[in-house]
Amino acid sequence: MSKAFLAAAIVLAAATDQAWADGAQLFETSCAFCHQAGGVGVPGQFPRLAGRVGEIASKPEGRKFLPQILLNGMSGRIVADGEPVLGIMPAFDAMSDDDMAALLTYLSSLDHAPVVFSAREIGEARAQARLPPGEIAAQRTELAAKKIVP
Repeated sequence: MSKAFLAAAIVLAAATDQAWADGAQLFETSCAFCHQAGGVGVPGQFPRLAGRVGEIASKPEGRKFLPQILLNGMSGRIVADGEPVLGIMPAFDAMSDDDMAALLTYLSSLDHAPVVFSAREIGEARAQARLPPGEIAAQRTELAAKKIVP
């Protein structure tokens, strides 16, 4: 193994550890009130995130969809874990691209192999046209029909 490769791997691991720690703090202050500690959710009220975000993020369409939820919010009727949920999730578009990437990276690691998000891909998602929260719920339903969203 070359020294350059080893150095790059160490830098990437340190950056990933920092993003995970930052994401954990952001989850505690921004998401845990509804989605509960550890992202376990409340059946019928707030969908679980543990195990779900990582699975969604592991698929290209899902990975592109997740930042849209944070940027636009979501409202309407969805089904999560076989339970109908009617609710509203606010947009977190005031969150920086770095923070949003750290949060999604952390969420993807709950009961799943972590999927690392970058500030660059959040910026690309932010550059897209804003969508109403009801449209995000409709997109989620379409992705669930394709088995991209569990």
